[in-house]
Amino acid sequence: MSESRRLEEAVDFADNPEPRCPCILLLDVSGSMSGAPIKALNEGLRIFRDELNKDDLAKKRVDVAIVTFESEVKVVQDFVTADQFQPPTLEVGGLTYMGKGINKALDILQARKASYKANAISYYRPWVFMITDGSPSDNEVVDRAAQRIRDEEISKGVAFFGVGVEGVDMPRLSQILIERTPVKLQGLNFAKMFQWLSASMGKVSHSKLDEQVPLEPPKGWGCV
Repeated sequence: MSESRRLEEAVDFADNPEPRCPCILLLDVSGSMSGAPIKALNEGLRIFRDELNKDDLAKKRVDVAIVTFESEVKVVQDFVTADQFQPPTLEVGGLTYMGKGINKALDILQARKASYKANAISYYRPWVFMITDGSPSDNEVVDRAAQRIRDEEISKGVAFFGVGVEGVDMPRLSQILIERTPVKLQGLNFAKMFQWLSASMGKVSHSKLDEQVPLEPPKGWGCV
């Protein structure tokens, strides 16, 4: 991490010493997401921002980051609190390098946890929320990344969720996410999905640090 980024984080944490709920959106922007899916996803990101900002505590505690994957993997949004989050407009193209995407998400999460500890900021169990409509193009990498997810889930280092959009290979996604059953999105109902996600993060942000928060089922937007 650059010195300027480290200083920026220290200032942010000093200004807002609230405990943090890290949430990484790990988003498939491969070519098959073009057209209606990416349009609905972009609109969903704006809904996510708006819903989180209705909650005075959540907007200070929920830390949002976005990692996208296609043939390239990009950190489109590094961690910011919800009140500073400005949803990007995502564009599509390329293959589905899901394994590389998972590794990047877990890497930036590890770095963020180190920053929390360095600045004496407590944090809730982090969430990674992956959305994909395909099957991975990097199968060997994804198999190793799946083991990382399992290890992190077992040690309670992360809660890793998967949502499959129309066209997804659900059996393959279920092999990757063994610890937590992925959800199939109904149509392109990203709006309700992001409302569910923001409500869930809001619940977590209002809970005690080690409390197990019961989550609502994906009613109205997804099926297991």
